[in-house]
Amino acid sequence: MDRSRMMQRKMLGSLKGLHGTGVLVVGDLMLDRFIWGKVSRISPEAPVPVVDVQSETYVPGGAANVMTNLHALGAEVHVAGTVGQDREGRILLDLLSENGLNTQGIFPIKGKPTTLKTRIIAHSQQLVRVDREVRESVSASLTTKLLDSIERCLPRVKAIVIADYAKGVVSRDLIEGIVSAASKRHAGAIPVLVDPKTLDFSVYRGVDLIKPNQQEAAQAAHILISSHEDLRLAAERLLRDVECQAVLITRGEEGMSLFEKEHGFTHIPTTARQVYDVTGAGDTVMAVLALCLASGVDLVTAAHLSNHAAGVVVGKVGVSTVSLHELQEAITKDDP
Repeated sequence: MDRSRMMQRKMLGSLKGLHGTGVLVVGDLMLDRFIWGKVSRISPEAPVPVVDVQSETYVPGGAANVMTNLHALGAEVHVAGTVGQDREGRILLDLLSENGLNTQGIFPIKGKPTTLKTRIIAHSQQLVRVDREVRESVSASLTTKLLDSIERCLPRVKAIVIADYAKGVVSRDLIEGIVSAASKRHAGAIPVLVDPKTLDFSVYRGVDLIKPNQQEAAQAAHILISSHEDLRLAAERLLRDVECQAVLITRGEEGMSLFEKEHGFTHIPTTARQVYDVTGAGDTVMAVLALCLASGVDLVTAAHLSNHAAGVVVGKVGVSTVSLHELQEAITKDDP
């Protein structure tokens, strides 16, 4: 049996053990707003399209999108994060609750609005995105509250995802507290995975895995990546600087490349057949990776599964999730 068919069987077999596993999501919770419409003319005031609005929808974004992706895959989802004491914060909390997600670890805070990303879509194409956000760091006292909440969740989870969107929740103190708490579990260390945004990756020192895209990896490693050798050198530098066990670099149409401290390099080509929208694909990758590792799946198989999941969601317009059935179907269609 060739390697590709063996991997296909491993992936399909791994899906059976994912349901019901506990995963904790920590990070920047956001609200995504979509304005859907049609364009039939150009404005006489400026050379821009005029959008006739047909509908408007809200979906969880950022770390909240990681939560909904995990929930769609059957995970038991826990959270530690913040929202503003505003209309958008209430909408986000309601959306999560309506989807059956536990919001007990979310702290509403004064003076800092809920991050809102508004995308205007016409004819399945994103025309513009408008962001409303304040990026200042949360207070030290709130970081302590988040860590206390995280500690209480640990007995019920088997992996931690840190979704850092550089909106102020994730800090060096928070990372240090999570790494320390996760490493002290009597039942075994809990893997900590990070989707990074700050360019100073030393903030993430001690986590198990980081998942930058290629541009983020190049900037953090101070290496211009124009070849596979550059990619390898950048990953080796990040492994050393972050003192982590693995670096997964997502590379768009080139797929993703996994570098493990103990097992070397694995390249995973993209499975996307048609790309409509890459919004939220990174959140899907993190959700699948974390759930797989929490369920005892090896990292290479987990990376292949997350790659297939990303291939499914980029074929949808807007922030989307993938179900176990869709993932199984995608793996089966990709017949070696």
